[in-house]
Order: sequence, then C-alpha cells, then structure tokens
Amino acid sequence: MRRYDLALIGFGGVNRALAELIVERGDELADELGFAMRVVAITDLRAGSLVDLDGIDLAPLLAAGPGELTFADMEGGDADPRNEWVIREVPADIVAEATFTNPADGEPAVSHVRWALEAGKHVCTTNKGPVALRGRELKELAVEHGVSFEFEGAVLSGTPILRTAQRLLSGLRITGVEGIMNGTSNFILGRVEDGADFEAAVKEAQDLGYAEADPTADVEGHDVQLKVMILANEILGADLCPEDVFREGISGITAEDIKDAADKGLRWKLVGSATRRSDGGVDARVAPVALPSDHPLAGIAGPLNAVAFRTDLLGTVTVSGPGAGRIETAYALLSDIIAIHQRHANDAAASSGHLVEEALHG
Repeated sequence: MRRYDLALIGFGGVNRALAELIVERGDELADELGFAMRVVAITDLRAGSLVDLDGIDLAPLLAAGPGELTFADMEGGDADPRNEWVIREVPADIVAEATFTNPADGEPAVSHVRWALEAGKHVCTTNKGPVALRGRELKELAVEHGVSFEFEGAVLSGTPILRTAQRLLSGLRITGVEGIMNGTSNFILGRVEDGADFEAAVKEAQDLGYAEADPTADVEGHDVQLKVMILANEILGADLCPEDVFREGISGITAEDIKDAADKGLRWKLVGSATRRSDGGVDARVAPVALPSDHPLAGIAGPLNAVAFRTDLLGTVTVSGPGAGRIETAYALLSDIIAIHQRHANDAAASSGHLVEEALHG
C-alpha cells in the first residue's frame, strides 16, 4: 500500500487535529482510501522541531496540554523550529502548512510553500495568504517541479467550496459568486440583531473562540477580502490583488440600521462577491448588505458560512457549511492529501501503462 510521509509545519489546532485523525482513524482511513499516512517531521514556533524518519509517535505529543509541549529534550528534537531546513531537507512526501500568515504579504506561509515546492514536495495549506497573494506564482512553481499545491481549506475551512465549483459544477458557466465567508462577523451581526450592542457581541465572539484578541481582520473585512480574491482567481479566472477588491467592514453598522432593516424584512450580512463583467473582467467587493429574506444567504446564521454560485444552466447553487473549527479545517487538509494521491497515483498508473505499451510495441 502507498504511504505518504508528512511534515507538519505548525502544530497548533489544525495540524494537531490532523495528527489526531491519523492516530485515531489511520488504519480505517488507509483501508478506505488506499494509502497510509505517517508523520516524520513537526515544526512549531513554540515547541521547536522534531524529526524521526521512522515515524513520530504522535500519541504522547497529543497528550501534552496547550503550551506544555517542547521538542528540545526529545530524540530528534530541537528548540529551534528550523522551518526551512525541515521543509527543504527532511525526506517527506507532503508538507502540511498550517502556520499564521500576515495578510499584507502572506508570510511566513508563502516562503514555507515555496521552499516545499522547490524541494519537489507536495503542499497542502489552510492559509489564505499564499493562495490569494501568490497563488499564480506558486501554482506555476508546482507545475515546474511536478508536484501538487492544494488549498481547499483556505476559503471555507472543511466545506469543499473550491472542489465543488471545479468538479461538481464543471460544464456550467459560473458568472459570479457571493458569500458569507466569515463566521465571526456573521455571529456578531446576529447578536446585534438579537439586541446586544456591538462591543458586547465582539466580546462574546472572543469568549466563544470565534474572534481573535484583535478582531480587526474579521470585522473590517480583511479576511473576506482574501477569500474573495481566491474565489475570483480560481473560479472566474481573474488575477486580482487586494487593491482590486473594494472592502468595507461591519463596524459602521448600528443597532438602528439593523432594526430599520428588520422592519423592512431585511437582514444585514457581510457579503463578499465577485462578478464577471460583459467585457470579461471581474468586479469584486466586500461590504455589509441588507438582504431580503428570500435571498439564499439571508438565513445563514451564527458562525456558519455559505457561498452562492450564479450559473448559466442551474441558476443559483448555494453551498453551506462550517467556515471554521480545528477538526473541520483538518478535514480540508485530509481532502487535499486525498486529491494529491488521486492525481499522482493516476499519473503513475498512466506512466506505467505507457511504458508497458512501449515495451509491447517497441
């Protein structure tokens, strides 16, 4: 059976959840999917780095509480994350990149992805930055080195929005997309709609783990801006940069605005959208919109996300699901690994069949 050796870059919630899946369901997944997974390297900003080419025993690592883990005293461990060395030099098949990213330049995730692709390793990432800001460059690099660059979790975490559009909606002309792509802002708007003031709703979102200590990226639309860029570039064939996407957050929406909208049967949502123009260009924006009750996004509540695709033959097709969560996002990485296996196992089979044919007819 084919086995993939993994390097986990970042060992926070997402890659930790992927490790849990491997420990708890590894044998079952191998039987179901036709390949096994083994972790041979882990790096983490606080814990350091750990390498074992025979496979890391993940159970003791997962038993450690948050903030307790350190690799320095372990065999094959080091207090330094050594990200570049691990990514370039450790013989892993797939690099699972799940670190933080700066929304301005995509670093350090952009460099992590580039190093892996240059080293001839497949990459799966949950980071928006590398895809939104350097997607074309990194995809070209992947092709150049004959490897895959997968990023399903970069838009709606575990909900497979990109593959839905690219595979299940193939044959349709998609003329536009619009969606609720930030569960934090959606939760906050819902709480204000229920009577809470804005600051209290933000604090509640933070207490529930939906919002970061600094909620700016969520409430001011930066997060959705990057996601709109990914959808526009991947699905509509655009080549947008942040300056091409108009952005307005929800901090200016007042309780009075929400009450007035409700009196008219409308609900405020932070909507990201991209629409193909008649000249082939794409208009993209992020802004709060008061939606009518019959709109496919109006009923999306709490931290859920949804994207509506406008198509020529089916009209509007809406996909909804969780837009956050460590397990959900780890599933996106698993789905990327499955895609890598399917693509390259098929390539290997085709190559093998070609060699056999040449031998028979040579």
